[in-house]
Amino acid sequence: MHRRNFLKLSATTAATILYSRITYASSANLTLINHPDEAWAKFDDHWVKLTSAGGNVFSYQDIHVELKTSGHAKSVYIQSPSISLQGIRLQWKYNTSSYAKVLGDHWERSYGDLAWNAPQTGVKLPWYILLHDTHHTACFGVKTCLNTICYWTIDDNAIELMMDTHSGSVGVKLGQRKLHAADIVVSDSKIGETPFATATRFCSIMCAKPRLPKQPVYGINDWYAVYGNNSFNSIKSQTAFMAELVTDVANRPFSLIDDGWQVPDDFSKPNEKFKDMRLMAQEIKHLGMRPGLWTRPLVAKDNDKPNLLAPKIKGRNEGIKDLILDPTVPETIERIKYNLTTYRSWGYEMVKHDFTSYDIFGRWGSQMKDEFTVPGWKFNDDTKTNAEIINHLYHSIREAAGDMYVIGCNTMSHLSAGLFELNRIGDDTSGKEWARTRKMGVNTLGFRLPQHNTFYAADGDCVGLTKDVPWGKNKQWLQLLAESGAPLFISAELEAIGAEQKAAVKEAFARAAKVQPTGEPLDWMVNPYPSKWKLNGRVVDFNWG
Repeated sequence: MHRRNFLKLSATTAATILYSRITYASSANLTLINHPDEAWAKFDDHWVKLTSAGGNVFSYQDIHVELKTSGHAKSVYIQSPSISLQGIRLQWKYNTSSYAKVLGDHWERSYGDLAWNAPQTGVKLPWYILLHDTHHTACFGVKTCLNTICYWTIDDNAIELMMDTHSGSVGVKLGQRKLHAADIVVSDSKIGETPFATATRFCSIMCAKPRLPKQPVYGINDWYAVYGNNSFNSIKSQTAFMAELVTDVANRPFSLIDDGWQVPDDFSKPNEKFKDMRLMAQEIKHLGMRPGLWTRPLVAKDNDKPNLLAPKIKGRNEGIKDLILDPTVPETIERIKYNLTTYRSWGYEMVKHDFTSYDIFGRWGSQMKDEFTVPGWKFNDDTKTNAEIINHLYHSIREAAGDMYVIGCNTMSHLSAGLFELNRIGDDTSGKEWARTRKMGVNTLGFRLPQHNTFYAADGDCVGLTKDVPWGKNKQWLQLLAESGAPLFISAELEAIGAEQKAAVKEAFARAAKVQPTGEPLDWMVNPYPSKWKLNGRVVDFNWG
C-alpha cells in the first residue's frame, strides 16, 4: 500500500474508532449516541448530580430524566412535579483532544462570528456541534422543533448537552407533565465527504421535514435604500424600476415592504404615507412583482392593559420599543393571528416577522453569553419552557399566515425550521457600510448554507445597492447571493443604478429565479469570510477587502 494512502486510512480509522466509543448501531442499522455517563439537574441556581438507574434513567428526589430510542434519535423526557427546573445537563466521556477544530451554530441569527475554531472548554455551542480532525467530522446535535433551548460544550475528556428549561428567567413549573425535551442525533462523515457536505447532510438529519418555497425566492426589499423613510409612491417607483429587469415570468420576484408602512404601535393599520395597503398590494402585482410585508408581532399598543404586557426587562437597548406583548397571554396570540389574516386579506403573498427573539428575551443572540435574559422576571404563565412559549408563538404565526410565505427574522433558528419557508440567517447587512455587509453577510452565508433547503431557504440578507457602498464590492456580494442557490433580495437606491448595475441585476435576477446547487465555501475551514467558492460546478474567487 502506498505510504500516503496508508497514513490517510490510519487517521480515518483512528477517528472512526474514537467516534464509535460514544455511539452504537441499532438493530435498524442506525447510529445512536450511547446513554450518558452522568446527568445533572439545575434548580435554585445550583446543579445537583442525578443518580443513574440502568443507564437510561436518572433521578433526584422527584426529578426524573429518561432516555428512549426513537428511530435514529435518542429522545429525552423530563419530569419535575414539585421543583421549578432550570435545566438538565447530560455528559458523555469522550476524548475530544484529538480534534483540531470545532464548529457550532447560533441561537437565532449569526453575528459575523461563526468560524471553525480550536476546541475551547466551556464555550456554548448552540443546537449542534461539529468536530473535525483533518480527515473526519463527527456531528452531535438535537432535532429541530424541540421543547428546550439546547447547547453543547466540550472539554478534553467529555462532551455535554445542556437542555435549558427556564420559563422567562425562572425555572419552569412542569407539574404533572412529562416534557419531551429533545431528540439527540449523531452522525459522522462518509469516505470522501467534505466537512461542508457532512454538515449539510447532518442538518437534514436534524430537520426531517423542512417547509420550503415552491420556487426559489428573490426580489427587492426597501429597507437599506430608505431605512424606513418609505411611502406608497416610493414602493411603487422602486417596484416599477426593478420589475423592468425581470426576465423570468414563470417565477415572479417579491417586492417586500419593510418597516415604515404601519401606524407606530398598530401593525394592522397603515399610516398616512401608505393609506391603503390593499391598493398597494394590487399595484405591486400590476407592476409584475409579488407583494410582501414586514411586521413586528410582539409590539404593544401604548394604551394596552398591563395584563397583556410582558415584564419590562432592565437594560433593554435604548431606542427599541419597550412595551412588548406577553406571548403567553391568549389575547396576544389572537392579535397576532388577526394581523396576519389581515395581511392575507389585503393580498400579500409573503410576511416577514421580526424581533421575536429580542422582544421575548430583551437581548440579541450575540448577548446571550451567560444567560438568555436578565434574572428576576417571568411570563404570566411559568408552566411552559421558553422553547415551548416560542413554539406556540411560531405555530400560531404559521397557522394564521396560511399560504403566505413566512420569513423569520431574529427568530430562534432551530424552532423556526420546519415552520417557516425562509429564515434570515444573519444580522443586518448594510446600505451604508461595506464592512458590515462583509461581516454579517459573507460570514453567515458561508457558515449557515448547510441549513439552506435542509432547515428552510436560508436568507443571507440584502444587497444594499446604494451610492455609499462601493459597487466593486456589492457586485461580488450580488453575484454570490445570486449563484449560491439561496434567496436574493436587493435594496436599491434608484440613483445608484446605472447601465452596469442594471445589467448585473438583470443577470442576478435571472439566475436567482432558477433552482441551483447550493454554493459551497471551499476555504471556510481557515477563512471566516470565505473567498473561494464552488458555484454551479465552477470555482469562483472573491476579494471581499
